[in-house]
Amino acid sequence: MEAVNPYHFVTNCISGKWKMTLLHHIHHYGKIRFNETKKTLKVSEKVLSQQLKELTRDGLVERIQYNTIPLKVEYILTPLGEDLIPALDILYVWSIRRLNDLNLPIDPDAFKVHTEKKYHEQLQDIMDEYMQNKIS
Repeated sequence: MEAVNPYHFVTNCISGKWKMTLLHHIHHYGKIRFNETKKTLKVSEKVLSQQLKELTRDGLVERIQYNTIPLKVEYILTPLGEDLIPALDILYVWSIRRLNDLNLPIDPDAFKVHTEKKYHEQLQDIMDEYMQNKIS
């Protein structure tokens, strides 16, 4: 078997336009449902389905199907997915700081679901500026 580069491995697990966002949403809300997430994130059904299948295949997300009518499906983080959240937090903070340094507009939704104290402690200056500009 050929040796696997650890950076390539993790990049494969979390690459995709919506994967990190999905992981954070599941972490933030505890679970997500397909149709609600599709509306909230404005992601196509095909892309959302594919990204969730890949996250499930890679062991980061668990798909729970309830045998009810209508069918109910929820997605939760596995312990492996939970282990990844601190790394995603570091990437999020780094990205917000870098976007700010480059004077690039930051998606306002970036601050709506990242409300925990840990984010405010590290990004208070940028969040305050964002809120001030929003009010002005």
